[in-house]
Amino acid sequence: MKKYQHLFFDLDHTLWDYDTNVKESLSEIFDYFKLEEKGIPTIESFLKAFYEINFQLWAMYDTGKVNKEELRDIRFKKIFERAGGKILDIPKDLEADFMQRTSSKPHLLPYTMEILEYLKPNYFLHIITNGFDESQAKKMEASGLSPYFDLVITSETTGHKKPDPRIFQYALNKLKVKNTGAMMIGDNPNSDILGAINSKIDNVYFDPHQKGIEHQPTYTIRHLKELENIL
Repeated sequence: MKKYQHLFFDLDHTLWDYDTNVKESLSEIFDYFKLEEKGIPTIESFLKAFYEINFQLWAMYDTGKVNKEELRDIRFKKIFERAGGKILDIPKDLEADFMQRTSSKPHLLPYTMEILEYLKPNYFLHIITNGFDESQAKKMEASGLSPYFDLVITSETTGHKKPDPRIFQYALNKLKVKNTGAMMIGDNPNSDILGAINSKIDNVYFDPHQKGIEHQPTYTIRHLKELENIL
């Protein structure tokens, strides 16, 4: 009898290739909105500002310091400011365009489809993400992930964000399974791994860039295909 019946996956940076999809979208936006004419000198400066600001805002979102609306309202204002752009020249529909464009991108991380094909016949697969409902659903549809997953749980759905144990407990309750029957797989040391540890759920730290982790995951992998050695 298998030890686990249910596998929880993070979405962004674990299955869905966030960096490739975002870079592609921002490059299109830079040209489409003619941002060079609005004071942003290069696509490189735009990308650099985006990653710096977006990382800060998501860290604030994860700790409850900003909400969804605040994050979306101030994100590109801060990015323009950081990149040297003219704040008054920010296209009013830039944030909406970014969300629509990015969530429609299909790129996945290496071995994603192979490992899902391998796991699907023997496990129930689910997503637990701090991302927003509508964008995560679009990402999964655009990238072909939707058919593989039974339950998609977001922080919006539950009112709790990883690493809060309540989002994991929500999933366990919904599936009527004990924590020993589930495993969490994700790239974020805190939201995914610490969250799983605090919920007494075995976990796999996906660490493709060998960043390391201060917590003690159950397993560590560098690429998704290594899950075949565990499951």
